[in-house]
Amino acid sequence: MSAGTANLAAVIDRTTALLAGVRPEQRALPTPCPDYDVSALTNHLVGWLRMFAARAAGTDDHDDPNAYQCGAHPAAEFAAAGAQAVAAFRSGAADRPLRMASSELPGSMVLGMMLVEYIGHGWDLAIATGQPVPYAESDAQAALEAARGMLMPAYRGPGKTFGYEVEVSADAAAVDRLVAFIGRSPDAVRDGR
Repeated sequence: MSAGTANLAAVIDRTTALLAGVRPEQRALPTPCPDYDVSALTNHLVGWLRMFAARAAGTDDHDDPNAYQCGAHPAAEFAAAGAQAVAAFRSGAADRPLRMASSELPGSMVLGMMLVEYIGHGWDLAIATGQPVPYAESDAQAALEAARGMLMPAYRGPGKTFGYEVEVSADAAAVDRLVAFIGRSPDAVRDGR
C-alpha cells in the first residue's frame, strides 16, 4: 500500500470516529467552516466521500454530493464509502486519471484533495463538538503538502472555497498548519474568538 493510501485509510478511520462521537443535541451547532453547522457538515462529509469513492472505483455516480442527506447512522455510511475509496486506491486509482465533475484529474491529486478535505473538515467537526482532533502528524503533513501543491490564490477570499492563509508558528502541529493554510485560525477557535 502506498504512503498516500495508508494516510487516507488512517484519516478515514479517524474521521469515522469523530462522526460516531457526535451527539444528537450537537447537530445544530455552528462549526469553524462558516457554510456548515454540524448536521450540514456531516452531510457534506458523507456525500462527498461517496462521490470520491465512486469515482476512484470507476463507477458512474450521478448523485449530487451537495444534496446528500445522511440516514440514521452517518458514521457507518462514511465508513462504508471510505472502505470503497481505500480499496480503489489500493487497486491503483492514484495511478490513473479520475473523472471529477466535468474534467479528469490525476488520481494522486484526488487522493491529496481527499486528505485535505477530511482532515480540514474533520478538524471543523472536532472543534464544533468538543472532541479531540485525532489526526497524526504524518497524515496532516501529507495533506498540507497536497494543499500547497494545488491550492491557487484564485481559490481564496470572500465567497471562495478557501479563506486567506492564517499565520501560525513554524513549529505548530501539522494539523494546525494545514487548517491555517486553508484559512482557519486554530488559535482563535481555541481561544473562543
